[in-house]
Amino acid sequence: MTAQTDTETVAQVAELFVAYRSFYGREGDEDAARAFLTARVERGDSLVRAVLEDGRAVAFTQVYPGHSSLRLHTTWQLNDLFVAPDVRGGGAGVALVRHVLAEAADAGAHEVRLETQRTNTRARALYERLGFGLAADAGQDGEFLTYTRAPGGSDG
Repeated sequence: MTAQTDTETVAQVAELFVAYRSFYGREGDEDAARAFLTARVERGDSLVRAVLEDGRAVAFTQVYPGHSSLRLHTTWQLNDLFVAPDVRGGGAGVALVRHVLAEAADAGAHEVRLETQRTNTRARALYERLGFGLAADAGQDGEFLTYTRAPGGSDG
């Protein structure tokens, strides 16, 4: 696992980001996708983390911290999680989510939220195994489901 955002890692993650968007049916605009991710990292708008195996980025996550003035707390939106098809089932996704939960706890975040497609049963099982539950404050009748959990702590 790396928390680095060096130029080489960002370039590799950008390729995974293109594959992630393709997974969700967002074909084309590959150059725009790479530029979008690079801009998020350069501006510090998001936290991008990657799992490296033999110097190759095989999985990534992108998190957007958000703040509520009325609730007086910070929520981390785990917006993107993608594992290269050839390494799925090897623990990279679990490692990334656990890393995000630990980092969110260290940063004092109140909760970690995410959305995933209702039909993505593999991702849903992973999140549920890691202690995420369906968010009570989100409409759950569309294509995507919203999950939430407190950061830190233990999981299954």
